[in-house]
Amino acid sequence: MARQNKDSKFIIYQVLYIFVVTVLALKGAGLDLGEVVKKEDTVQKEVRDSLLIVIDSLNAKGLSFSINIDTNVVEQNIELKKQIASLSTNLNTLTKKIKAIPKPPKKEKKSEVKLPSPFSKSKTFLQYAWNEADNKGKVPVKIFDPANKNNPIAVVPPNSTKRFDLEDQKEVIVSFGSQEERVRVIENQPPKINIESVTTKMSKADIYVKELQRITAFRVTISDERIDQIKVNYTGPISVSGPTKDKKGNLVYNVSLNIARNEIKFDEWVDRNENLEEADGRYKANFFFDAYDDKTKHKVNVGDSFYFTEYDK
Repeated sequence: MARQNKDSKFIIYQVLYIFVVTVLALKGAGLDLGEVVKKEDTVQKEVRDSLLIVIDSLNAKGLSFSINIDTNVVEQNIELKKQIASLSTNLNTLTKKIKAIPKPPKKEKKSEVKLPSPFSKSKTFLQYAWNEADNKGKVPVKIFDPANKNNPIAVVPPNSTKRFDLEDQKEVIVSFGSQEERVRVIENQPPKINIESVTTKMSKADIYVKELQRITAFRVTISDERIDQIKVNYTGPISVSGPTKDKKGNLVYNVSLNIARNEIKFDEWVDRNENLEEADGRYKANFFFDAYDDKTKHKVNVGDSFYFTEYDK
């Protein structure tokens, strides 16, 4: 009996030995003796027992319950391998054909010729005024308001000059060819009025009206960036000749006194204007010039005065 137990143990040890050797041969020496499946991933004993009871009940009622393994999986994998192999063969063939096609010659990119600017770098335009654009280039020049790039303010043909109006723009876009530039639009300043005395007769003690009415006593010069859009008015007991233009294009007016044709008329004027007599006994007659820009709405008013004591010597 004891020998039989020893034989049984020997057989068990032999089987275990063969099992260990087989595992080492397949897996190597790096065996992991930890749990094959984590406890939280295993089916609890209570659940397993309940499942067995359900299966036994189904079997007792004559219902077959079994798990079948699909034996076609291997065949499907083999078919898939065949398809992949065929696809790989076709791909290799296509790759060889593509390599055999000669590459088209590279087209040299033509460098775009940069056009010279149609205007100088210091070019500016003027607000609320007409402006001129002189296009000396070989392509048309379009001038746009930055707020509306769909409709040009002006189109200037090559080697041409075009006049156009601007309003409150701070800058405009100048387009020529495929290029664009921005040109500053400067503020339109109010007109200027300068009144200059051109006689010394009013610096004397006795000043005669008759003499002041024969000569030019004041010269009035009105200047503006756009002098042609300036309206001029004047008031007072004066005679005005002009305007003429000086070398800078300014308007020039010559002003003389115009109070009375004779001494009787002068006395009548004195009676009506006693309040114009100064403390030193001289009379003072004021006159004014107005310059008004209809586009900017700028208005300038400047005046001066005639001084005299009597009508004639």
